[in-house]
Amino acid sequence: MRQAVVERKTAETKIFLKLNLDGGGKYKVASGCGFMDHMLTLFAVHGNFDLELSCEGDTWVDYHHSVEDMGIALGQAFRQALGDKRGIRRYGNMLLPMDETLIMAATDFSGRSFLGYSVQIPTEKVGDFDTELVEEFWLGFVRQAECALHIRQLAGKNSHHIIEGIFKAVASSLRQGVGIDESLKDRIPSSKGVL
Repeated sequence: MRQAVVERKTAETKIFLKLNLDGGGKYKVASGCGFMDHMLTLFAVHGNFDLELSCEGDTWVDYHHSVEDMGIALGQAFRQALGDKRGIRRYGNMLLPMDETLIMAATDFSGRSFLGYSVQIPTEKVGDFDTELVEEFWLGFVRQAECALHIRQLAGKNSHHIIEGIFKAVASSLRQGVGIDESLKDRIPSSKGVL
């Protein structure tokens, strides 16, 4: 089974994260931010990943350190669970409609980190959550997961729908990318022989 456990402790956060790439969408999330709990729950369910996460952070300042560090920890867990990436599909993409919102996400587990983020969230906050932190979360993720991730907003003006669509679309594209391709017969999906 492709699993990972990450414990990240800094002066600002203390995170425990357990990930099973071949799970069934089970989750237990306590991030210290209700909105992120909801987004990470959606991520687990729509990616069909088992995710356990707890975060104690300096939320009396704001959610920035917690959100960024949770992205970092999730990226580390993906990298660990994938190992040498033998047999994976490598690429994934999703065009996800959510009412008036349309989000595109595309992933390449290339071993190179890049975030293409073209999103216009109309409000600065959803509840007490700063919407600019969505980009920070995924930037932390790609740097540690060593993948390219493109997120594009093609339609939508509702901040909550846009962010929810992002987490669902990215989860679905990651699910495809980390999926096992039986035709690869345990090979690494690269002409270089390494990712």
